[in-house]
Amino acid sequence: MRADVHQVADGVHLVHGSNTNWVILTEGDQVTLVDTGYPGDREQVLASLTAVGAAPEAVAAVLITHAHNDHIGSAEYLRAAYGTPVYLHEAEVPHARREFLHQVGVGQVLRNSWRPGVLPWALHAMRSGGTAHVPVAEPEPFPTAGPLDLPGRPVPVHTPGHTDGHAAFHLPDAGVVLSGDALVTGHPTSRVQGPQLLPDMFHHERARAVASLDVLAGLDGDLLLPGHGPEHRGPVGETALQARERAL
Repeated sequence: MRADVHQVADGVHLVHGSNTNWVILTEGDQVTLVDTGYPGDREQVLASLTAVGAAPEAVAAVLITHAHNDHIGSAEYLRAAYGTPVYLHEAEVPHARREFLHQVGVGQVLRNSWRPGVLPWALHAMRSGGTAHVPVAEPEPFPTAGPLDLPGRPVPVHTPGHTDGHAAFHLPDAGVVLSGDALVTGHPTSRVQGPQLLPDMFHHERARAVASLDVLAGLDGDLLLPGHGPEHRGPVGETALQARERAL
C-alpha cells in the first residue's frame, strides 16, 4: 500500500495514514517514529519507512503521543519484532499496557451517530482495528527530561486532557510542533477545517484539553504537525489560540 509521505522540513516527514498521521524524523541512518496509526495501517507504516530510505531495524525508538488504537497500532509489533523501545509520558504507560482504556466507547459513538461523518468514521475505525486489543507489553516512560537523545532531538511536552498522559513533541531547532490529538486541523467527524480541538466525545477531560492549548501556545515554532488533518504553517502560538477561541 502506498504511503502518503511529505517532507515538511529538513529531516521531518509527515505521513497521512487512514484518518491518522504519524511523523518520521531522520538523522543519518536512524529514524524516530512518532505514532504508528491504526493496526490496519501497518503496511503503510512500513512503506513510509521505506519511502524515507529506512528499514524497520533503523527505528531508534517509537514515541507515542497517546495510547489510543489509532496511534499505537503497530507499536507492539515493532517492539516485539525488532526490539524497538516504545516511549510515552509516564502517566500514559499504564494506558499503553491497557490497565485501563480512555477511549471513546460504542455508547458514546451511538449517541453521536446523528452527527455528520460519525457513522462513516466509526465503520472505518472498526475495519482498521480501532476496537482491537493492542496493548504494548513493555512501554517505557521518556528516559530523560528535555530533548531526547534520538533523531530529531524531540522534546516531550505534557498536554493532558485528550488522555491523562498525552504528550506533544517540540522540535525547537526546526521550529516544528507535533501536537498529536491535543490540537488537530481536521477530522472526519468535524465540519470545521483548520486549528481545533477534536469533538468532545473523544476527550477524557475536555477542560484539561482546552487548558493544554495554552501550553502549546507557549511553544516557539511556525509549523504544526497534528495527529489528524493537514500540516498548518504559521506561528504555533497563534494557531493554538485560534483553536482555543473555537473551543470556548
